[in-house]
Amino acid sequence: MAGSPEFSGLGTVLAALVLGYLVLVEPWLGRSMYGELRRRREDDPGVLVRMYGRWSAILWALAAAALLAVAASPDLSWAQIGLRLPEGWSLEAAGLDRDPASLLGLAVGAGIGLAAVVLVGWLLRRTVPGWRHPGLAAVDAMLPRTPGERWAGAGMAVTAGVCEEIVFRGLLIALGTALGLPLYAAAALSLAVFVLGHLYQGGRALPGVALAGLALTVLYLRTDSLLVPILLHVLIDLRSLAFSSPAQRPEPVRASATIGTGNGG
Repeated sequence: MAGSPEFSGLGTVLAALVLGYLVLVEPWLGRSMYGELRRRREDDPGVLVRMYGRWSAILWALAAAALLAVAASPDLSWAQIGLRLPEGWSLEAAGLDRDPASLLGLAVGAGIGLAAVVLVGWLLRRTVPGWRHPGLAAVDAMLPRTPGERWAGAGMAVTAGVCEEIVFRGLLIALGTALGLPLYAAAALSLAVFVLGHLYQGGRALPGVALAGLALTVLYLRTDSLLVPILLHVLIDLRSLAFSSPAQRPEPVRASATIGTGNGG
């Protein structure tokens, strides 16, 4: 990490509020919201997209608070929460500052890689009946069933990848070290809070969450940048929220034509 982070008084308060929310509110709220989603999933066609919207709003608010904590701390740089290129990377070293074509090639390569992920997911869903990614039974209600839900899920994946990395890896590790913790202790505590925020997925899913969080944390500590963890996090969530399919469900019993349609709310 680039130097020892130093939060101002206001920055410390904002970071503490974010931490307090993540520890005291998010685990309960996440279970409550996911429970509501499961109860209403079969009867309310728009509930998943609305839930994605609510989760996204919360994540962007947390990320905004984290960035505000940095902005309010004159002695804390953006690089100290990972908002920089990975260690050893630079546009000058890569020749991109002198060669716009190289920058364009880098963007095209990234686009091709992302398109390949999209294509593989689409082909698997089209060619393998009932195919779904393993380990997703715990969040079956969150998995998309319609094209509209897949687009919303893709937006949710980008939101989670960007905001969760800024908050969990960037802010919390910096806050821990600013409070005097060794770097790896601060990283371990941030990982614990990350896992705590996914309690709604149930005990069987938590080892996978912890393993993914550990990999993202190691990437951050090795590169001193959030760039690679953000990209990997987005791809992991795209796999789940855009390209996975829910378990097969029995066909609902159709109501008699004489029975009126209820309000979806």
